[in-house]
Amino acid sequence: MRTADVAGSRRCAVSALRDALLGRGDTLIAAGEKRPATAGSSQHLSDGDGGAAAFVSDRGAAQLLGHASLSHDLVDIYASRERPQSYAYEERFVRDAAIGKVIAPTIEAACAAAGVAPSEIARAAVHEPLAGCWREISRLTGVTAPNVAADLAQAVGDLGAAHALFAFAVACADAREGDLVLLAGFGSGCDAMVFQLTGEMPGAREAAALLSKGVAFDDYMRFLSLTGAVQLDWGVRSEFEQKAQATVLERYGRDMIGFVGGRDAEGNVQFPKSRFPVRPDAKAPEQLEDVRLADCTARIVSVTADRLNFTPDPPFWFGLVQFDNGARVMMEFTDGDGRGFSVGDAVRPLLRIKSRDVRRGFRTYFWKAAPADRPTIEG
Repeated sequence: MRTADVAGSRRCAVSALRDALLGRGDTLIAAGEKRPATAGSSQHLSDGDGGAAAFVSDRGAAQLLGHASLSHDLVDIYASRERPQSYAYEERFVRDAAIGKVIAPTIEAACAAAGVAPSEIARAAVHEPLAGCWREISRLTGVTAPNVAADLAQAVGDLGAAHALFAFAVACADAREGDLVLLAGFGSGCDAMVFQLTGEMPGAREAAALLSKGVAFDDYMRFLSLTGAVQLDWGVRSEFEQKAQATVLERYGRDMIGFVGGRDAEGNVQFPKSRFPVRPDAKAPEQLEDVRLADCTARIVSVTADRLNFTPDPPFWFGLVQFDNGARVMMEFTDGDGRGFSVGDAVRPLLRIKSRDVRRGFRTYFWKAAPADRPTIEG
C-alpha cells in the first residue's frame, strides 16, 4: 500500500509530483516553505526560504521511467503547533536510520523499476536528511552522479518541502537530452523517481540562474528581525489596524491577487478597474476587457523613500509605475539593493505580503515592483 503525507512532511512535494505523474491530465504542483527557527540554532543558520513548482502533462520534457516509495515514521526533526520551531534529533542516529533503512533502499528500488543501473544516472537531486550524507548514499546505491541538492543547500540553505523540486530543476538545467536524472524526497519515508530527459526543460535554466542573483547583507540583527526571530519596538507609528475585509476580498480578490486590470473601448489600460473608464472623455459606463499586469514590464515614473511611515525594513519605497501597455499604478517597491530606486529603472511585479494584521494573524497580499534584473551576488 502506498501512503503519502502531502502537507506535513519534507517530501510532500515529491509525493504530490509522483501522484500527478501516475494520474491523468495536466497538473501543477507548487511547494514553498518558510520554517521558523530559534535564533542561534543550527536550523536558523542552515534552513532557507524558497519555493518551486512543476507542471505535469503529456507534453513534458522528461519521462518517468520508474519509481519507488517507502513510508517510515522516522522522527528526525519535529515541530508542532505548541512549538513551531523545529527540534532536531541526534545527527548520528538520523544518519544511521535514514540512509541505510530509508533512502538507499528506495533509490535502489526506483532504479530497478526503471530498468537502469544506478551508475547510469547522470544527475541526482536527492534531498539529504543532513548535510554530508550523499557520500554514504552513493556508496550504498552505486549512484556516482553529483547530487545537485547538496550544492543547492550550500548555496541557499535547505528549502524544506521545495528543496527537491528546486534541485531537480537545477539538475535538468545542466543535463542533456537522453540523460537520466534521479529525484528523491526524504521525510517520514522516501519517494524516488528516475527520469529521462526528452528535451530542454522549460524554466530549468531560469531556476539555476536565480542561485547567483540577489542582495547579500551581513547585518545579523536585521536578519533576526526580518525572519521574526526577535520582536523589535517600532514605536507608535506601527500601532495601527490593518484589518482585511472578507467582503473586499470576495468582490475584488481575483483582480487583486491576479493583478488584473481593464482595457477600455479606446485601448487604454487601467488598474484597478472601474465602472467608468478613467480617460477624460468617457461619458458612460463601459465593460472593461481583462488585462493581466503580472507578466508585464514597467518603469518607474516617480519614487519616494519614506523614513517616517512604518515598514519592517526601512525606508518605505513607493512611487508611480508606468507599464509598457500604458497602465499607471501607484506601487510599493521591494528587493532593492544598496542604492535604492531611481526614476527610469526597469521593474517587474512580484506578489508579496502587503500587510500583516498582527492582532488577528491575517496576511494581506498584493503586487510590489521589484528590479527587472536582480543584481549578481558578490562573493
